[in-house]
Amino acid sequence: MEHTIVVDGDACPVKQEIVLAGRAYSTPVLMVSSYDHRLEALDGVQVVQIDPGRDAVDLYIVNHVSKGDIVVTQDFGLACMAIGKGAYVISPRGECYTNDNIDYLMERRHELAKRRRAGGRTKGPKALSSEDKDRFQQKLTKLLRLQQEKHE
Repeated sequence: MEHTIVVDGDACPVKQEIVLAGRAYSTPVLMVSSYDHRLEALDGVQVVQIDPGRDAVDLYIVNHVSKGDIVVTQDFGLACMAIGKGAYVISPRGECYTNDNIDYLMERRHELAKRRRAGGRTKGPKALSSEDKDRFQQKLTKLLRLQQEKHE
C-alpha cells in the first residue's frame, strides 16, 4: 500500500525538504493550500488549491488522508483529526504529534486563546532555525524509512 506525504501548504516553511525526502523514498507528496498561496506542481508532487475559507484546507486534508499517511502541519486541530484517522503527524519543527501529546497541545492552545480573548498577550512562535529544519528532515526521513521497512 502506497502512503502519501500530505502537506498543509499554506504556511509550511519546509516544502523543499519534503519534496526532496519524498523523491528519495519514492513517496508521493500532496501539497494542499488555498488559492491565496501559489504552489507549483513538481515531479512527484501533486498540488491541490482550495477556495480560501476558514478551515477549508484542513477539511480537505482530513477527507483525503488515509491510515499510514504522513501529515505535515503546525495546526494542532488538523493534527488531532489526522491522528484520529491513523496518520503520522509531524510539525515543520520536527515535533511528532501523537495520541500521547495531542491532548496537552490542544489544551495549551485553548488556554492561550482564552488569555488573548481576555486582553492578555502571548508570544508567537520563534523563527524557524536551521536546527529546526534539520530536526524536521531527520524525523521525516525516519518515518519514511520505517514505512519502507514495513513494506519490504
